[in-house]
Amino acid sequence: MTTWLNMSLQDGASPIMEQLIFFHDHTLMIMLMIITTVMYMMTTLLWNKHTSRFMLEGQLIETTWTIAPAIILVFIAMPSLRLLYLMDEIHNPAMTLKAVGHQWYWSYEYSDFTKLEFDSYMIPQEENQASTFRLLDTDNRIVLPMNSPIRLVVTAADVLHSWTIPSLGVKTDATPGRLYQTSFSLNPPGILYGQCSEICGANHSFMPITIESVSANHFINWVSSLSE
Repeated sequence: MTTWLNMSLQDGASPIMEQLIFFHDHTLMIMLMIITTVMYMMTTLLWNKHTSRFMLEGQLIETTWTIAPAIILVFIAMPSLRLLYLMDEIHNPAMTLKAVGHQWYWSYEYSDFTKLEFDSYMIPQEENQASTFRLLDTDNRIVLPMNSPIRLVVTAADVLHSWTIPSLGVKTDATPGRLYQTSFSLNPPGILYGQCSEICGANHSFMPITIESVSANHFINWVSSLSE
C-alpha cells in the first residue's frame, strides 16, 4: 500500500505490475533524454550569436528530426503493445473470483467452490484497532493463493463501480448488466489494499478492497473451514 510522501508507484505484487513499473521507468528515461536534448538546443540558440548568410537549407537535419521521433516511438510502442497483450490474455486460470459492486460494498463469489460467497464491508471507524487501516480494512477479506493465475470477473448490481488494486496493476470497471474479466497472479504473501475508483454515490470513498495472499495449503484450510 502507499505511504506518506510516496511519489512513485507502489511496489509490484504481481508480474504484470512489475512489468508496468519497468515500462514506466523505460518511458521516463526516453522522456528525460528528449527534454535534455531540447533544452540544450534552446539554450544554444538563445546564447549563440553566430549567423550564416549561406545557410539556405538543411536537408540532413530535417531528415534527422523526422526519422528520430519515429524510431523513439517504436521503442515506446513495442513494449507497450507487449504489455497490453499480456494484460488482456488469460491463460488457464487456477480459479475464478467474481466481484459484484453494490452501493456501497462488494460481494464476492468463488465460482469453483459450492456456496462460497460473502459480502465485504468497510470496518467502521469506531471499530478500528491498532492493526487496521482506516478506510482500507474490511470485515471479510478476499483470500487467494499466491503464485497461481486468478481470473477475476467483475460486474455491478446498481451503478458504475471500479475494482482496483494498485499494487496488482488491476483496474476493472464494474457495469450493471455486463461482465468484465481480467487476470492476475499474486507474487508475495501479505495483504493488499484497494478502493473503488469510480464515483458511485455518497459513500464512494467507503467501499475498500482487501486481499490476503496466502500459500496454497493455507488457502485450502481456509476454504475447508468455511465449508464446515
